[in-house]
Amino acid sequence: MTPDNVTAYELMVLIRRLNMEGDRFVEGFATAHRLHRTDLNALVVILDAHAAGRPLAPGELGAALSLSAPATTALLDRLEQAGHVERRRSATDRRKVEVVVHEQAVELAGRFFAPLGRHLTVAIDAFSPQEREVIGRFLTSGIEATVAARLEHAARLEHRA
Repeated sequence: MTPDNVTAYELMVLIRRLNMEGDRFVEGFATAHRLHRTDLNALVVILDAHAAGRPLAPGELGAALSLSAPATTALLDRLEQAGHVERRRSATDRRKVEVVVHEQAVELAGRFFAPLGRHLTVAIDAFSPQEREVIGRFLTSGIEATVAARLEHAARLEHRA
């Protein structure tokens, strides 16, 4: 592979390697804190909602992770027991329940993921603003393509059933 002539296949191999390295890094966090991979994925969804300043209902969390209601309940029970989150009544609508992350979980994730953020920032800063724009478009398109393939696969499985 030369920088001026990267094939689509070579890019897909690099994406796969990046995903694998990301998984290995995240597994270290999960193992250190005795979390299931689904628990960790849930924490990411919960932390993203927290960072965006928006409430997250248990049903939304389950939908984001493709979990049934009973599986979502079990997941939240584990995360509550571990001290990472709690379920609270909504301040604006007492009929609704929201998942609230504890500040210690935010700090824990921040400490663990800070080195990755630091190294990725160095890697990203090596690119010009124009190159970062292209990379951003590529990553967005790659995410959309992956979602489309996942939905296509799910539809095929559903059709067989």
